[in-house]
Amino acid sequence: MDYRATIILYIELLFALALLWKEGLLTTTPRRACAIVMVSLAFVLRYCCLTYQTLDYYDWLRVWLDALRQTGPWRGLGQEIWSCNYNVPYLYFLSLITLSDIPELLLIKVLSIFFDVLLAFFTMRLVGLFASGPAHRMTAFIGVLWLPTVYLNGALWGQCDVIYASFAVLAVYLALSGHPGWSVAAAAVSVSFKLQGIFLLPLYPALFLTRRMKLRHFFVFPAVYILTILPAVLAGRDFWELLTLYYRNTSTIGSGLNYNSSSLYALFDFGALPTEAAAAIGIALAFLFCAAMYVWIALRRDEIDERVLFAAAVVFCLGVPYFLPHMHDRYFFMADVLTFALAVTAPAMSIPAVLVSFGSFLGYHAYLKMRFLVPMRWGGLSMLLALVLLLGHMAFRMDPAKKLLTNDGDLL
Repeated sequence: MDYRATIILYIELLFALALLWKEGLLTTTPRRACAIVMVSLAFVLRYCCLTYQTLDYYDWLRVWLDALRQTGPWRGLGQEIWSCNYNVPYLYFLSLITLSDIPELLLIKVLSIFFDVLLAFFTMRLVGLFASGPAHRMTAFIGVLWLPTVYLNGALWGQCDVIYASFAVLAVYLALSGHPGWSVAAAAVSVSFKLQGIFLLPLYPALFLTRRMKLRHFFVFPAVYILTILPAVLAGRDFWELLTLYYRNTSTIGSGLNYNSSSLYALFDFGALPTEAAAAIGIALAFLFCAAMYVWIALRRDEIDERVLFAAAVVFCLGVPYFLPHMHDRYFFMADVLTFALAVTAPAMSIPAVLVSFGSFLGYHAYLKMRFLVPMRWGGLSMLLALVLLLGHMAFRMDPAKKLLTNDGDLL
C-alpha cells in the first residue's frame, strides 16, 4: 500500500469528523466517542478494500487512464477515448489522476471515498429537514458510510456511482428546503456524471404540480449540463457529440433485459417474447408508473407536504429502474441511500430500506463473487414489496386524518 494514499485516506477521515463537528454533533463525550469509533471503523473497512482489483478496472478504467496518459490530460479530454462510455466530468478526475505517480487504482478509490463522505453529509442534511435531533443526524451520517452497497461500490469495486448519487441527494435536499433552481442545478451535475441520475428527474414534475417550482427552473438543467461538458469542448471534443453521448450509448446497451439487477426482469421470465417487445413492456410500465404518480399527486396536491415529496423522490428512484429494461447491478444505488434516509426519519420505513438494500446487494454479490447468493427473483420480489410499502407510506402521509406522529415527526 502506498503510504501517500494512506495519508489521503486519513485526511478524508478527519474531514468526515470535521463535518460532524461543524454540525454541532460532537458536543458531548458519548457522541464524540461514537463518531470517532464508528467513522474510523468505516474507514478501516475501506482501507482493507483498497488493493482489491476487479475486471472493470482491468477492462475499462485502466484502458481509459492509459489513453489519457499517452496523449496528456488536456489533449486526452479533447479526444474520444475508445470504449469509454462515461461522460466527460468523470474523465476530468481521471485526467488529474494521470498527473500523479501514486498507484492509479488507489486514487480512483480514495476519490470515491471522498464522495462517500459528501454523500453521508448531504444525507444528514436531508434527514435534518424532518428529524433535527442529533441522534437522527448522526445515524444518517454514520449509517450511509456503513451501507454495504456504498462501501462496496467505491472502496472495493472502484466505481463512481457515489459521485452522481451525492449530487442527487443534494438535489433532493435543496428541493425540499425551498431552493428549486439550485436543486435542478445539482440534478444536472448528477446526470452529467452518470446517466443513472435521471432516475431522480421524475421528481421535478411532481414539484411543479405541487407549486414548489416554476417553469423557468427547468431551463437551469440544460444550462448547467452544458457547463459541465464545456471544458472538454474547449479541449477539442465535438460539442454535439458530447451533448448526444447518452443517446448514442443506448445503442450499445446490449440485448440483455437484465444484468444482475433486482428489477421486474428478475421477477418474471420474458424469454418467450422477442427482446424488443419485452423491453417495450418495461418502458411502457415505467412511463405509466410515472404518469399514475403525477395524476395522484395532482389530485391530492393540497395534502402533499415535504414529507410526501421526500417519499415520492424515493419511490421514483426505486420504481423507475425497477420497471425499465437493461438495468445493471449498481442501478439501485440512489434507492439504497434514499430509502435508508427515509427510514431514519420514519422508522416504520425500515422494512423497505432493508428490502432495497438486500435486493441491491444481490447484484453486487453476483458480480463480485461471480455467482448468485440466492436467485435474483428474490431481489425482484424484495424491491416490489418495498415499492408497495413506500406507496402505502405516501398514501398514509396524504391522509388528512393522520395524527399518529411523535413530536419529532416520526411515525409511531
